[in-house]
Amino acid sequence: MTMKFIAAAIQMLASPDKDSNLREAEAKVREAAARGAKVAALPEVFNWRGDKKDEEKYAEPIPGPTADLMARLARDLGIYLLSGSVLEEIPGSSKAYNTSLLFDPKGNAIALYRKIHLFDVDIENGVTTIESETRQPGEEVVVAETEFCPMGLTICYDLRFPELYRALVVKGAQVIFVPSAFTAFTGEAHWEPLLRARAIENQVYIIAPDQIGKNPRSFATYGNSMIIDPWGRVLARASDLPTVIFAEIDLDYLAKVRAELPSLTHRKVL
Repeated sequence: MTMKFIAAAIQMLASPDKDSNLREAEAKVREAAARGAKVAALPEVFNWRGDKKDEEKYAEPIPGPTADLMARLARDLGIYLLSGSVLEEIPGSSKAYNTSLLFDPKGNAIALYRKIHLFDVDIENGVTTIESETRQPGEEVVVAETEFCPMGLTICYDLRFPELYRALVVKGAQVIFVPSAFTAFTGEAHWEPLLRARAIENQVYIIAPDQIGKNPRSFATYGNSMIIDPWGRVLARASDLPTVIFAEIDLDYLAKVRAELPSLTHRKVL
C-alpha cells in the first residue's frame, strides 16, 4: 500500500437548486483532483438542502442521478470520491436515508453508509430540528478497503458518539470521513473539540468537509472544514467561504503514533 497521499475536503453551501449544487460540487471535485488529491470528500447533503417538507420529493434512488455523476467523476479523475451524503429514497416510505457513498478510481461504489444517529434537538436560543420526522436511521458500521488503507464512514451528528468511531477502528479504519452540515450554533463550541477528540482517542486521520453559511430554508452551518492527524493536530482548516482544503495523509506517521503511544492495544472492555 502507498504510505502517503493527498486528501481534499470540499466546503460548500447547498441550496434548494439541485442542478446548481451539482455543478458546484463537480467543479470543486475537479479542482481537488487537479491539485493532486487522490481522495476527495464532499459535505453532508451536498446535492440538495431545502425545506423539510420537500425532502421526499428530492430524495433519489441509489444508483440514481447524483450517484451516477459521482461515479463518473471518480472514474474520469482516477480518485477516491466520498459523495458526502444524499437523501436516499426508500421504496414504499415517505422517509429517506441520509446516505454516503465512497467511489473508487474506477467509479465503483465500494461502500454505502446510512447515517445511524439522527439529529433530533431543541436547543433554547439555538437550533430546533427533528431529523427523525423525515429520515430513517441506518444500522451498519461501514469500513471500506482502499489501495491506501481502510477508511471508515460517518456523517455529522455521528461525531458525538465515540462508540461508533471505536467500532470503526476495531474494524481496521485508519482514516474516518465526517461529512457534515454542522450547525453554526453548536459548531462554534463543539466542532473542533469533537473532531480532535475522535482523532486522538482513535489515532486516526479525520477528513471533515462541512457546509458553510446561511441556507434560507434551513439553519446556518458552521464551515471550518478540517483535516486532522492522529495526534490531534489540525493539518488544514477552511475559511468561512466555499473552498477546498488539502493535507497529506501519512500512514507511516499513523503507525508511529500507534506504536509509541499504544493506547488502542491497552483498551479494556468494561
